Amino acid sequence: AQGSFLWLFCNGPVAMALRPSMGLRLRTLMKEECVALPGAFNGLVGRLVAENGFKGAYMSGAAVTATMGLPDIGLATLDQFSARIREVVAVSDLPLIADADTGFGEAEMVRRTVAEYHAAGAAGLHIEDQVFPKRCGHLDGKTLVSEEDFCAKVKRAAEASQKCSGGEFIVCARTDAAGVPEEGFERAVHRATAYVHAGADMIFPEGLHSRAEFEKFATAMQKLPGPAPSGGPFLLANMTEFGKTPYLTLNEFGALGYHCVIYPVTTLRSAMKGVQECLAVLREKGSVEEFLPRMYSRSELYQTLSYTPGVEWEYPSHTKPKK
Repeated sequence: AQGSFLWLFCNGPVAMALRPSMGLRLRTLMKEECVALPGAFNGLVGRLVAENGFKGAYMSGAAVTATMGLPDIGLATLDQFSARIREVVAVSDLPLIADADTGFGEAEMVRRTVAEYHAAGAAGLHIEDQVFPKRCGHLDGKTLVSEEDFCAKVKRAAEASQKCSGGEFIVCARTDAAGVPEEGFERAVHRATAYVHAGADMIFPEGLHSRAEFEKFATAMQKLPGPAPSGGPFLLANMTEFGKTPYLTLNEFGALGYHCVIYPVTTLRSAMKGVQECLAVLREKGSVEEFLPRMYSRSELYQTLSYTPGVEWEYPSHTKPKK
């Protein structure tokens, strides 16, 4: 009984009450530096992100659904996303921003999504102003909901954050307007401004095409109220591969006024390329011996899992950065 009490004290609600929330941890980090948030689509990748010294992580809807063998069109459920958040946060102990697509529904579901993501351990979420079914932000042919309707969603999300976390849980509003011909860059700024006034803590301008657009957008946002050190909302940049955004470094994004940068599908693409090439070797050779130097070894896996055979392993046993 005493052991159970100590476990609950160290890992349960008491411990959670005695330490800063994940939302507060990420807010504090973003006031000090531009934070890299690599994609963590499952617990093992979350451990690797932590092991490599990153201070936060990101969970991409595109990556999570791809691991289910599904396209990024909003097919995964709130419960499936929440379970994956718990999986990543429990073993990485990193503040995590999680994709919530279009909020899994209208006002009632947006409120529930915030509550569920917060309970699962996320630092925050982003919702986007596309219609459902949505599509990847770097594809053409997107359609947006009205500014008024999306402001209502943002307002409900902010109210839910206040209720479940005292406002520490981060509500990020993503606008896809820059990549929609009927809207464009100036409408993206206009929409983002409205979303900030509706209660968004962070803005995610998706699909910007140049360094100049990123800078111009940040300058416009800094004139607004918000929690960022230089004024305005926190700003999130998406450094995805094979998209519309030029390849900029973390420091370059920071200099342009951004507070975090997500690498949403980077780890999935890298891992799946390795799987693809390994399977090709096995198919051709009937053996993977020549592929062994490129594999993640047993000892490396056990190190990441904080596991020593024959020694009792305690859940969740967070992965620590390499020394």
